[in-house]
This record gives sequence, structure tokens and C-alpha cells, in this order.
Amino acid sequence: MRVVVRTVSELCITVGTVIVLFVVYVLFWTGVKADNVMGDQIDRLEEQWARGAVRSTAAAPDGSASPGATTGPSKPAPYTEDEPFAIMYIPRLGFTWNKPVLEGTATGTLKKGLGHYGSTAQLGQKGNFSVAGHRRTYGDPFKDFPKLRPGDAVVLTDGTTWFTYRIDKGPYKTLPTDIEVIGPVPRKSGYTREGRYLTLTTCDPEWGHSHRLIVWAHLDSTQPVEAGKPEALRR
Repeated sequence: MRVVVRTVSELCITVGTVIVLFVVYVLFWTGVKADNVMGDQIDRLEEQWARGAVRSTAAAPDGSASPGATTGPSKPAPYTEDEPFAIMYIPRLGFTWNKPVLEGTATGTLKKGLGHYGSTAQLGQKGNFSVAGHRRTYGDPFKDFPKLRPGDAVVLTDGTTWFTYRIDKGPYKTLPTDIEVIGPVPRKSGYTREGRYLTLTTCDPEWGHSHRLIVWAHLDSTQPVEAGKPEALRR
């Protein structure tokens, strides 16, 4: 009997150790790997931009855009699936917070950064530029998503232009099947006409995926990168 008890105890300890190691892997190691991968994606983009490998994007005549604006940046070339095309900054999440944005929302793509819903508008264009990101694991890019508030800036660059969006509503909680939240005029956003919008989505609860958290923003201003960083990124 003592042998059996000892064996069971040792087995429990072994299983417990394996569970702890798995949690460490999920919480720490996948995060380290993801941070390195996202850093590589940003380095690739910056190298391309330094070589002038991006077509220039013309800003609106007055350097700004509003929810109903008809002026704005010229349409960029189609994005390449699973490839980075922009960098996103959200000062509310920290002035060192920056993530690459890739085309597509496949599992492999979201391990490398944020993912653009391919069925939605391109960056800065009329429509709804929509982006997804993990709340937890793979770098935890949207771990602090619930901290976002109306008025917060979401800034992106494609290497030629800075795009500053301002959050109007959210975080809003909904079901994964509610695809209308990334529609051209997103449901529940408060917008009533076409404009130049941004939608960010992530999972909820923090370690689950039964629901989604959403924020909506409008394109507030644009400026060429030669003009320096936009006001929202100046400390």
C-alpha cells in the first residue's frame, strides 16, 4: 500500500510540474518569441521604407480627415497576405507600445503581430480599416485593451504617411458572430454615414474567446513622415 501511495504521490508531483512548465511556456516563452518575431517584422518594414520601397501616399490637402470626409490619402497597392505593411502605436498602452500590422487574420499571421481583416478598407481609405489582435499569448499585444477610452489616439504609419485616428466608442462587448462591427458603417458604432474609420478587435475574457471587445475610431488627421511624428506621439 505504501508503494502505491508513494507512486501516486510521485505521479501527482510529475503532473503538477508539467502543468507549471506549460503555464510558464504559455505566459513567458511564447511572449518572448512573439516579441522577437514582431520586432523582426518592424525591422523588415523599416528597411523597406529606408530603401524607398513604398509608393508615396498623398495626404489630404489640409492634412486632416473627418468621419464624413471625401478627401484623403490616395489608394495604396493591395496588401500581400501574411506580410507586414504598417506599424501601429497606441499611446494609452504605453509610449513604447508599437506593433506591426500584417495582412490577414489567420492563426499564423496573428502570431507575428496584428492582423488586417482583408475584406475591410485599406489604411486611411474610405470605409472601415479593421484590425484584430491577441489579448493574451503571442506577445499579449492587446492585453490592456479595456484601458482604451474615447478620445485616445491610435496612430499608424505605412512609411510615407502618419495616420492619426481618434477613438469614438468602446470598448464594446459582443459575440464573435457579430461581423457587422467591422462593416463599412459598423453596427453599434454610432456612425450614420460612410467615413474613414478604424475598428480594433480582441478576445474577451482575458484568457478566453467567448466574446469580443471592440473599439471604433475615425481618421482625425494625416501628415507625411517628413513632417516628423504627429502630436499624439510627442512626449
